Amino acid sequence: MRERKPVIGVTCNFDYRDAVGMVSGMGITGQDWDFVSGDYVYILEKTGAIPVLIPQYGDLEAAKPFLDQLDGVLISGGHDVGPERYGAFPKGYCGTIMPMRDEQDIAISRYFMLEKKKPILGICRGIQIMNVACGGTLYQDLEKEGGFEHHFGDKYPRNVAWHGVRIAGDSILEKIYEKRDIRVNSFHHQAIKGAGENVRITAWSEDRVPEAMELENHPFAVAVQWHPEMMYDSLEQLKLLRAFVEAAGKETEA
Repeated sequence: MRERKPVIGVTCNFDYRDAVGMVSGMGITGQDWDFVSGDYVYILEKTGAIPVLIPQYGDLEAAKPFLDQLDGVLISGGHDVGPERYGAFPKGYCGTIMPMRDEQDIAISRYFMLEKKKPILGICRGIQIMNVACGGTLYQDLEKEGGFEHHFGDKYPRNVAWHGVRIAGDSILEKIYEKRDIRVNSFHHQAIKGAGENVRITAWSEDRVPEAMELENHPFAVAVQWHPEMMYDSLEQLKLLRAFVEAAGKETEA
């Protein structure tokens, strides 16, 4: 009998505007879109999981039986998180906000982190969502609010590691990478400002931008600000996804 692979839910981007369809020549004016980069699907398959997409639901409570069947969830990247979610007023330098997705992603994060305590991995926007779900805050723009030089790295191809990250000792990430200094890519202008309840910051960029978090008293609740799924040719970054999938695999044995 074939062994069942872990089933990982991947949260979709949501956009109520029709630009996605119109630019790609699909659909008609006025359609909503649920979508996700193929990189998330490819890397989860590569590391031994079965990825399934989580669309924007009208009634998340009704979808809980489906979420309960998942062995883990990946909170993917996307638009900025609405500042009202962490008690701030939206500034002009904040990017596009999708309130519907914010609400659902925060609810899913809390469900997996606090209620079910199942494996969860956040990437880019995902680390921001998970921190806000725990009561933390964000920089709406790193340069304008934080004075950091660290910024959106679109000058480089998506798979290029262009800056360094220092990992905290005695962390899940240190165990995964088996060292404390790695190089990563980055595509973001927001980041964690104040850590949420039981959130431990476990990596920083060279200019001290928080680059990773772990939730204490949880078997595997990890999030990173960089994009390991885009670094498809990096054996080092595959380690993170493999560790996540292995943690989810334990759910299949429970």
